[in-house]
Amino acid sequence: MTTTVNKVRPLSDYILIEPLEKETTLPSGIVIPDTAKEKPQEGKVVSVGPGRRDDDGDRVPMEIKAGDIIMYKKWGGTEIKVEGKEYLLVKEEDILAVIES
Repeated sequence: MTTTVNKVRPLSDYILIEPLEKETTLPSGIVIPDTAKEKPQEGKVVSVGPGRRDDDGDRVPMEIKAGDIIMYKKWGGTEIKVEGKEYLLVKEEDILAVIES
């Protein structure tokens, strides 16, 4: 069975993110190799879970929605690979900001 990104449904307050790569060539023309690049901290939200439950068992709605461009903690989340592409599963608390366009 082949898993596609459309079939990955985060649970609870998890968010599936497609990390956005920064430019790898400096204005001077110098190319930065993959080993020297920092991990990206911006990404596009692919899908979100339904939200966590509070102490009373009520669902707390997510503030993030699919399609948002967000900033997240540098070392947060779990990396997964779907169809050969890297994605990140993070908890909502690891999201630092939504980038408004």
